[in-house]
Amino acid sequence: MIWGSLAFCLVLGLWKRAELLRLARTLALFWPRRIVANFSAMDRIFFTAPVILPQAPPSPLPEGPAMALPAGWGDWLARRSVTAVVVLHKGQVVHEDYRQGTGRDDLRISWSLAKSWLSLLVGQLLEDGTFDSLDVPVIRHVPALAGTAYDGATLRDLLQMTSGVVFDEDYLAFFSDVNRMGRVIALGRSMDAFAAARQDRFAQPGTTWAYVSIDTHVIGMMIRGATGRAIPALMAEKLMGPMGLDAAPYFLADAHGTAFVLGGLNMCTRDYARLGLLVLQEGTLSGRQIVPADWVRTSTAPLAPTEPGALRYGYQWWIPADGTGNEVLARGMYGQFLYVHRSEGVVIAVNAADRRFRDDGAFDDALQMFRAIADGRNDRP
Repeated sequence: MIWGSLAFCLVLGLWKRAELLRLARTLALFWPRRIVANFSAMDRIFFTAPVILPQAPPSPLPEGPAMALPAGWGDWLARRSVTAVVVLHKGQVVHEDYRQGTGRDDLRISWSLAKSWLSLLVGQLLEDGTFDSLDVPVIRHVPALAGTAYDGATLRDLLQMTSGVVFDEDYLAFFSDVNRMGRVIALGRSMDAFAAARQDRFAQPGTTWAYVSIDTHVIGMMIRGATGRAIPALMAEKLMGPMGLDAAPYFLADAHGTAFVLGGLNMCTRDYARLGLLVLQEGTLSGRQIVPADWVRTSTAPLAPTEPGALRYGYQWWIPADGTGNEVLARGMYGQFLYVHRSEGVVIAVNAADRRFRDDGAFDDALQMFRAIADGRNDRP
């Protein structure tokens, strides 16, 4: 009997070994000694879904004259644990730096910066008629969500984070929804099932803004339901392929192959910068209109009903509340940023491993540095 129990435990341990290893690596993902390396090698920890690009040269990012960096730049890089930065001015690379052992070819995790890529894909699907409007109900394309908290919400509600769905976004709380979602990925469970388990709402759809990451996954579910295709394949065909990237990206995925579209994109920093250039040029790159210009303008406008004075929100894009309308950002936890200043022609892509990204003033610390670059200050640190 004892030997039988031991044998059973051994078989169970071997069967679950891969899951347990992924879970252990997930729990160590943000450890100080591992975080930088982990963020450049997420495919060693999680399931992935590749973005298979056509054979084509990357779109040009010509070298421009080196820019003079603002005062305090070196201190800021260290304070925010920056690992990579690419600065464009009028389409030219004017500053590029890789730190903490990272390099130009590293595919760095986007975290929530990925949400803004998905927004551009939605604009393309509106243009081609896949979605007839932003007010299409979620359950039209995802009938499995009927009777859940998403029943009654629309595509517009998801894009501007007004679904009203209860979701604890506390990154530092072990049992929060966002961290339980990470363990769903690690243990090979279904992200679609996790979304379908959302049953509670704190507000009626379309009435109240709250940052709810699972909303973006449901956008992905709607896209898959409407097209019958996977997100990486659509990205390759409609967005990333036509843009001409330096390297083929990949998404983290669940064990069913479903891409983690709300934060699992991995790509090199120069390609994040290309996204900023696409937005700066209202959907064009290398003279080709890839995303409709009116969608770029609409999705980056502060349309969501955020609190007065708070950081504004569009359709999966951020807009500074105190700005003049020239600035737009994509951002992800641990210091991932894409900053676009339209009138100055500046794009800044930053990857980081900033374990203090939730500290008071951390976001403003980054924004003010980006603005100093856009302002073209010539004083060096």
